[in-house]
Amino acid sequence: MEQPADQPDPRIADLGFARVDVDRAARTGDPEVVYGAGKTPDQVVAILRALQDKHPERAVLATRVTPEARERVVAAIPGASVDPVAGAVTVGPLPTARGTVAVVSAGTSDAPVAAEAALTVRVHGANVDRISDVGVAGLHRLLGVRDRLEAADCLVVVAGMEGALPSVVGGLTGVPIVAVPTSVGYGASLGGVAALLAMLNSCAPGITVVNIDNGYGAGVHAARVARRSVPR
Repeated sequence: MEQPADQPDPRIADLGFARVDVDRAARTGDPEVVYGAGKTPDQVVAILRALQDKHPERAVLATRVTPEARERVVAAIPGASVDPVAGAVTVGPLPTARGTVAVVSAGTSDAPVAAEAALTVRVHGANVDRISDVGVAGLHRLLGVRDRLEAADCLVVVAGMEGALPSVVGGLTGVPIVAVPTSVGYGASLGGVAALLAMLNSCAPGITVVNIDNGYGAGVHAARVARRSVPR
């Protein structure tokens, strides 16, 4: 039923500069997440407070948060936690985890995107197994963790350069894969476009691809897969 025009909509927290969707958790199982890029520190704080007021029992997340905004959130909101590698902030308790997502990254330069994916997975209710620095330039490193790949309910595979890692992982396991191209690489990598096209054209089946550097989108998808793999 639509809300009468002369009454405030309880599904929205109207902050003046933003209309926060505080009903999203009821519709989708996950509350709205703050995309911090382009927002002032005070705007990030205000949106996080509105979400925390609606969902005090579980963590809310802000991604792509500037260092200045991170400092402001920590000073303004008790219990706020910063992940400096992911460039993200959480407020509130993490939910009980169901299922496991392995976040697999090719190289150390991919760490910020992998960290964003891993934090997103945890905030969205799944366990995380971080597997780092297993790029295709040293395949023995990847082969050495095949048991961890098989143990996961979903994989997030993060790689830049030529973007080959998801295809290799997809040839080793039948676990669902979310591939994340990163903007890491020299000139002809075109800011991640080369990796994106390689992942989209992978001959290994079962790979879903998100946008360049979108660890958040990959994390949400993988967490939902993992959560549904475990009975309540």
